[in-house]
Amino acid sequence: MHICVLGAGIAGLAAAYTLQAQGHQITVIDQAEVPADGASGGNGAQLSYSYVQPLADPAIWGQLPKLLLAADSPLKFRLRADPRQWAWGLAFLAACRRPVSERSTARLLALAERSRQGFEAMRADLRPDCDFSSTGKLVLYPDQQGLDGAERQIRLQARLGGQPQRLVSPAECVALEPALAHYQSQVAGAVHTPSENAADCQQVCAALAHALVLRGAELRLGTRVLALQAEGGRVSAVQTSAGPVRADQVVLSLGADSVRLAAPLGLRLPVYPLKGYSLTLDARSGPGLAPKVSVTDSARKVVFARLGSRLRVAGMVELLGYDRGIPADRIASLRRSAAEVFPQCSDFAELRPWSGLRPATPTGLPITGRLRGGPQNLWFNTGHGALGFTLAFGSAAELASALGA
Repeated sequence: MHICVLGAGIAGLAAAYTLQAQGHQITVIDQAEVPADGASGGNGAQLSYSYVQPLADPAIWGQLPKLLLAADSPLKFRLRADPRQWAWGLAFLAACRRPVSERSTARLLALAERSRQGFEAMRADLRPDCDFSSTGKLVLYPDQQGLDGAERQIRLQARLGGQPQRLVSPAECVALEPALAHYQSQVAGAVHTPSENAADCQQVCAALAHALVLRGAELRLGTRVLALQAEGGRVSAVQTSAGPVRADQVVLSLGADSVRLAAPLGLRLPVYPLKGYSLTLDARSGPGLAPKVSVTDSARKVVFARLGSRLRVAGMVELLGYDRGIPADRIASLRRSAAEVFPQCSDFAELRPWSGLRPATPTGLPITGRLRGGPQNLWFNTGHGALGFTLAFGSAAELASALGA
């Protein structure tokens, strides 16, 4: 069967790789000139299979005034004349309830475990040079209230069969990651998950694209998808800047841009771009300088992931529409966070700033499969939010199972 995958980010390429392994003929189309040029390229680099607390959490209500009003807030919301932004925001707030959050957690944990298995199988197959590490993760909390919420999440995930994790004291944080010594006084405690990993998503995508082509796939980069032509309840052609492409099945995995292609078909995707930023610093070598354990600072909404001789610093959530600009103040904020949490981690001579639009659903659950009322050969694979790298191979496995059914 010929399957056309629209999107050469981690979600699209993981799907293409998995479907090709089932024996399908694959064509991948993306307007970017290189793989992972969108939300995948400079992401947070963490593979958070075990601690998957969705952004839509009851704790958001208590944090909302500070998050929305503080000048240096990691959450930025700019009202626009965009009904989809309002609808998404209201649906997100409606999802910030404990029963919804717990159901989302259960679903995300199961999908993440399936993704872990798929990623490990891919690593064994391709052996990508992607600065992979398995040094665990610390999620830092600044106060007891945050720790209490984290403890509830740990208990929930344990009941759901999640990997072992535990609360640790500030002193234990430093014992696990000596580079946190300067920041110990700002931490009330943390969640330690020994099983978490990190890797360079862009390098993984490059390896996937290379393997796809070697194994017979067609990779059409630099080709914009203009529209999906539907006839008789099926997608009859993918209209592109290089002409029409026809396939038996079509997988729409273009992140936040998937909304644009679905709308003319009468399909409304509950996906909105959550803009994030990152820096990639040259890490200093030596004990206690740059972290080797992945770290998430819950107060700053910033993650730190070691990638070989580099340190990825990523974070922030902005609901600003499709603006891909990189304001100087947001980069300055990330640099400041890195300097305050890990003051000796880098000389900060080169920041390598990046921004990306993470396609998110209100609940944090990705959309995988067909939509009611849509063409019978159109499959969706989007809405992974900040967990795209973590969930990509799980979604790919679900998609492959559904297509093979």
